[in-house]
Amino acid sequence: MSGVRTFLEDVLRLRINTEKSLVAQPWERKFLGYSVTRYRENRLTIAAASVQRLMQKVRDLMRTGRGQSLAHTIEDLNPLLRGWINYFRLTETKRALEYLDGWMRRRLRCLLWRQWKRPATRARKLRALGLSAERARLSAGNGHGPWWNAGASHMNLMLPAKYFTAKGLVSLLGTHQRLQSFS
Repeated sequence: MSGVRTFLEDVLRLRINTEKSLVAQPWERKFLGYSVTRYRENRLTIAAASVQRLMQKVRDLMRTGRGQSLAHTIEDLNPLLRGWINYFRLTETKRALEYLDGWMRRRLRCLLWRQWKRPATRARKLRALGLSAERARLSAGNGHGPWWNAGASHMNLMLPAKYFTAKGLVSLLGTHQRLQSFS
């Protein structure tokens, strides 16, 4: 770093911000929300901090929408997702996008579970979605929390990815693939 600093300051007469500057391997740093993978061949990927920031924005948005319908929540969520994936359309890996898609669907299932409130309502809603009466009754009164139930098989079976796609939820992976086909 000292050699680079000397060249930049003395020869090029540039100022260096020492807090932000570091000499490191590309996969150890992030730049404009992107990072580079280290394994096999180098690829552009979304930095972990960028994924965490999106997750926090989604949490905040869903926290304010607890009393709203699922359709309204999805309507509020879609512009954020579209803007985010348009910014990160250059990414060459899909692992983060798959993870975020699944995580968002689980958040929406959790939101529905909370809105249904009582075991009788939960059982009725699960039966209306097509779950057997006995399994709906057992699932509705299982005593586990909303996040556990949002990831449980009875909710995944009755509220799959295509359910949320039909409701209008933007798929990050699907949008990314569509953007890549235009390039």
